[in-house]
Amino acid sequence: MGLLTGKKVLVTGATRGIGYGMAKLFAAEGADVAFVYLNSVEKADALETDLKSDGIMARGYRLDVADFDAVSEMVGQVQADFGRIDILVNNAGITRDGLLMRMNEEQWDAVIDTNLKSAFNFIKACTPIMMRQRSGVILSVSSVVGLHGNAGQANYAASKAGLIGLTKSVAKELASRGIRANVIAPGFVLTEMTAGIDEDRLKEWCKGIPMQRGAQVDEIAKAALFLVSDQSSYITGQVLSVDGGMSM
Repeated sequence: MGLLTGKKVLVTGATRGIGYGMAKLFAAEGADVAFVYLNSVEKADALETDLKSDGIMARGYRLDVADFDAVSEMVGQVQADFGRIDILVNNAGITRDGLLMRMNEEQWDAVIDTNLKSAFNFIKACTPIMMRQRSGVILSVSSVVGLHGNAGQANYAASKAGLIGLTKSVAKELASRGIRANVIAPGFVLTEMTAGIDEDRLKEWCKGIPMQRGAQVDEIAKAALFLVSDQSSYITGQVLSVDGGMSM
């Protein structure tokens, strides 16, 4: 369909899972894709090659998304390489699960820094570029856990809830400059991280989902595509739950 033809997209955490699915779909829809990764050099090289097969420009950038100065420098390099940044997707995220009474400071800080501070870093760096363009879209990937909390995930829930507050504030600040900001909140998604879950346990989890199954990555990516494309041109400051009905 070419919904993103000519657009320059920056996606964090794109070498696996939802980020990978978004990068692939955005490229298929005509966008040039810059993506960020930390450890998976082999996966990043493979993704870059794969994306280029769609006839678009693609490049991976390796850095710690929690490093403010490194992010600022990298975003400047992306602008130099791609000419502009039309769409920013804050997807980088980790988990360090555990009950709060057993959670240590390192587990808390690691999740907050990677999941929430990184979004601030990238929004801060991309905003001047988008303001000069008088246009731009920011999409942050939260979670239903950020809406409702979850036992054993206080750090993760806090980071994902923080993304919602951050995005709504940014949406109010930047709407007059032609910049939109929204959140997508996936529920249970079938990714590499869930592939090793015992089948009986998986079935038990799915009983709590009205649609009785987990989401495929492409179902999340398609919802993200709507929010970053011009099809949602009058939508900003919103949270779209893609969760099979879990949030009802």
